Amino acid sequence: MDLGLAGRVALVTAASKGLGFASARALVDEGASVLICARESGPLEQAIEALRQTATQGGLSAQVEGLALDVAAPDAAGELVGRVRERFGRLDVLVNNAGGPPPGTFETLSDADWEQGVRLTLMSVVHVVREALPLLKQSDQGRIINIVSTSVKQPIDNLMLSNAIRSAVVGLAKTLSREVARAGITVNNVLPGTILTNRQHELKGAEAARRGVSVEQVIAEAGRAVPAGRIGRPEEIGALVAFLASSKAGYITGDSIAVDGGAIMSMT
Repeated sequence: MDLGLAGRVALVTAASKGLGFASARALVDEGASVLICARESGPLEQAIEALRQTATQGGLSAQVEGLALDVAAPDAAGELVGRVRERFGRLDVLVNNAGGPPPGTFETLSDADWEQGVRLTLMSVVHVVREALPLLKQSDQGRIINIVSTSVKQPIDNLMLSNAIRSAVVGLAKTLSREVARAGITVNNVLPGTILTNRQHELKGAEAARRGVSVEQVIAEAGRAVPAGRIGRPEEIGALVAFLASSKAGYITGDSIAVDGGAIMSMT
């Protein structure tokens, strides 16, 4: 299926690896040019090269640029969108992604933890959307896609910050979707379940070490706990991001779509 993204321009945050990278790759596969960012320049450069190879191997005209910065920094949003404007002169798709806030329970988390979590998970979205809106309004196919978590539907134990703050992102997106709908901009959330990223490898590795079993055993057990019988793949998140970015998803807005193999038990 041709999603009609050739010639479009996307900004994907925190995209040197994991779900951000998978989203950027899916967009490049469809011919979109992308600007990605990440905190560390080394992994960022590797991601840029990999995405450029994807474009070359596919015979695509997609261009890939990058910027090393922390999306939670106060001036990051202006710098990011400024670079998009300077390099491409337009923006059609914004994919908001950031690493999750640290784990913890209500009693173990400090005010500093809450403030940092809000800056990273909520205010980074607020700031980037605010800077990007003027360009998105100039597009005939503006798209805002937030990569969030199934924790907004079904809280995850020991993830107090994620459960609370990511839910605020969903509230922001739903309200914003109504405010910008007449401008032709859609706003949606992607809710990944357990996806086999490097982060999951680290978490499963730590669990395996604690239990004295293999990482493969822990991953297999996690997969069996999902109705689909396996852990998800990053490219399955990327595929949904690319679809939501396309013209074919033009009547989907204000929604939160889970990619979790059926793990969420809620009916709403």
